[in-house]
Amino acid sequence: MKNLLRPAPLPRGLAEAFSRAGFRKWYERELLSSHAHLVLAFLSLVAVFAALEASRGAATADQLANLVYVLLSAAIGAWALRRYLFLLTRAEIVANQAQCQDCGEYGRFKVVSPRTGGDEAEVCCRRCQHRWVITSLA
Repeated sequence: MKNLLRPAPLPRGLAEAFSRAGFRKWYERELLSSHAHLVLAFLSLVAVFAALEASRGAATADQLANLVYVLLSAAIGAWALRRYLFLLTRAEIVANQAQCQDCGEYGRFKVVSPRTGGDEAEVCCRRCQHRWVITSLA
């Protein structure tokens, strides 16, 4: 029962993430996470416009409170948009390297060893045993 209450720790590097979930599930999760951040950015934009609309004709104290809401919503929206772009770009960079150069098999590999820093993984094709390095920094 304890394990249900505590979330599983997030994988630290590409090699660990691929080993735990596989490339295809990792890629799907990255895209879902990035698009959730895009939704948050959109909702923050709606909150900015709502706070601006609420400040029309309001008392000075209410206008200051709405200004705080505008700034807070804008900051959250900027962070969410930045995170969206980062996650989407990283997923696409890794996905572009997930095809075996020898046999053309896409996304079907096993991790041989992690590389320095956790942002690289040496992988081996399940079909032809060709090895290459996938990096999230291209």
